[in-house]
Amino acid sequence: MAFDERILNGMGVLSAIIDSGSFAAAGEVLDMSQSGVSRSVARLEARLGIRLFDRTTRSVTLTDEGRRFCEQIMPLLAGLEEAASIAAEGTTAVRGRLRVNVDPFFSRLVLGPRLGAFIEKYPELQLELVTRDQLGDMVADGFDLAVRFGQPRSSTLIARKLLETRILTVAAPAYLKRHGRPATPNDLNDGTHVCLQFRDATSGRAFDWEFHRGRKKQVIRTKGRLMVNDAGTLHSVCLAGHAIAQMFALGSEHLLADGRLIDLFPDWPDEHYPLYALYPSRHHMPAKTRVFLDFISSLSQ
Repeated sequence: MAFDERILNGMGVLSAIIDSGSFAAAGEVLDMSQSGVSRSVARLEARLGIRLFDRTTRSVTLTDEGRRFCEQIMPLLAGLEEAASIAAEGTTAVRGRLRVNVDPFFSRLVLGPRLGAFIEKYPELQLELVTRDQLGDMVADGFDLAVRFGQPRSSTLIARKLLETRILTVAAPAYLKRHGRPATPNDLNDGTHVCLQFRDATSGRAFDWEFHRGRKKQVIRTKGRLMVNDAGTLHSVCLAGHAIAQMFALGSEHLLADGRLIDLFPDWPDEHYPLYALYPSRHHMPAKTRVFLDFISSLSQ
């Protein structure tokens, strides 16, 4: 099947539906009637030989075939648009809308405080950050990019490691004054210490507490009556002296530097957690995506 004008025209309508969430809203964006949008999609489906959408009276979602098609073709179209812009202007243009799915902790404590300079540097860029506990379906949800902690699951998405951060076990001086300082990780489950649990959004259970030193690994299954799923709450509860917590070194540096939190086990320094960028294709990455990835990578330096 040849890539022709009918496919190219239909892709504009397809993209508008994905971005806006419905045929009617896409028609408003494109100044088309809803029936015109439906006919355009029908022509594209006939040309491709697949059904792109599951449609009900309340929702429009991509079929599996439609999702795979979008994962492959959308980045290529974005690359073509970027290449045409570069050829016309003679330079790389960082402009347009960039929609990013971001881990809530990274967005609130690391990315948010430093975004001002980035936005000022690229005045033609419209940046939309959406914080979510889980990745979800990037293509169906209309995201250009996702930034998530943890090892990515196997998928068709391209995964690029941006940085790694240490996992620290910390407590506030007020907590240590009341409960004493644990000498080893094993002391955490001897019944005298209060440990703050953090919920794994994927499994719904609390993360195990791991300790790494070289090739040695120790897993402590701590118990606690309080479990949270938000890093801001984790920080505030720990800073108030209620419990011991495990948290990223990234975003906590100032709390350790001014003594508000104490690293309890500096002799177990080797547990790290990665931050990945996920995107549909490595081909023809738009300049807006490239500069944002470079910016995030610089935040750990």
